[in-house]
Amino acid sequence: MNKLTADDLIYGYINGIFPMADADGTLYWYSPDPRAIIPIDTYRPSRSLRPVLNKKEFEIRVNSEFSQVMRYCAAPRSYGDSTWISDEIITAYTELHRMGLAHSIEAYQDNRLVGGLYGVALGSAFFGESMFHLVSNASKVAFHYLMVMLQENQFELLDTQFINDNVKRFGAIEIPKGDYLKRLKQALRRKSRFTEPVLEHLFKHQPND
Repeated sequence: MNKLTADDLIYGYINGIFPMADADGTLYWYSPDPRAIIPIDTYRPSRSLRPVLNKKEFEIRVNSEFSQVMRYCAAPRSYGDSTWISDEIITAYTELHRMGLAHSIEAYQDNRLVGGLYGVALGSAFFGESMFHLVSNASKVAFHYLMVMLQENQFELLDTQFINDNVKRFGAIEIPKGDYLKRLKQALRRKSRFTEPVLEHLFKHQPND
């Protein structure tokens, strides 16, 4: 079997499928039904996150250490745990990153990478892949930064693939696969730029309640 390439990834995403590696490195393509998405327009940071944002505990950077973010995401979460992010997947997404289509949002403390996430932007759709944190709240702040970016740049779809407790806390919902494919087709018709938000807008969704 040929190695996974950036072109394979692009073809997969525009057709609603994505790769994951088995424990032995074998790649499989998935198209869940139902599909998990996070509504972009209605996103608001949780009450518990707002004080963290206001304290500005983390410096946020975009696309500074893409491959390292992927490697942290690939690290087992606990002893004996395996990962679906193989070296082959890291190589292919890094190629996609060089093409300007895969992106990382990174959180730093004292110039040290302590959290972040990565995903793929095509048209006005963003496909969230994975996140990690070495310090509490680091990935949540990176995610908030991502959501502000998507809102400001008028992205239409944020795909999170499978539902789990982690994405539920950010407002993830499940929709039928057929509905997802319709939304995907619509989102791919219009190009949104993946550009950083104006800094003061990072805190615009925080009422005093």
